[in-house]
Amino acid sequence: MTENLITPRYARLSMTLHWLMLGLFVGVYGCIEIKGLLPRGHALKGVFLGAHALFGITIFVLVWLRLLGRLAPRPAILPHPPTWQTAVAHLMHLALYALMIVTPLLAWLMLNAAGKPIPYFEFALPSLVAVDPDLAKQFKHWHEWLGSAGYWLIGLHAAAGLFHHYWVRDNTLLRMLPKRYERRNDS
Repeated sequence: MTENLITPRYARLSMTLHWLMLGLFVGVYGCIEIKGLLPRGHALKGVFLGAHALFGITIFVLVWLRLLGRLAPRPAILPHPPTWQTAVAHLMHLALYALMIVTPLLAWLMLNAAGKPIPYFEFALPSLVAVDPDLAKQFKHWHEWLGSAGYWLIGLHAAAGLFHHYWVRDNTLLRMLPKRYERRNDS
């Protein structure tokens, strides 16, 4: 006998922001990787760096909406995971939110300390620190280090979702997918 497993889901706005931010992360990392592959002095380096910044600032803006959304009740994971898994999931989400806040903030500080303007569409972001080339290098180091750590954090987050879906067979992943992705189980 086949029956639908009814999965409580996140609100549509939360789902949309989650997947939109994944797309922005693909843009952030894709632009910086392509920029790195281009030869020194190539005209498109600036274009990719500008798009990288645009995507990064957009992540920084949208993460605050994501955090507001976390105030709403979240759908339960069924069957309930062990306490240690819940604790690890909370730490992973904390690390991802730190990535989405601290990495763009470090870029903002880096560019301020380097004396470079930060345009965002028609706005120019205010300067948070005085021009200081040595400080700019430090901010750049930490921005790049966190960016590299982001590959691992995002990869582990995705792997955990797939692990829960295909191995544990709970509703962790389904909670963040539209209803049309309902799993069917044989009973």
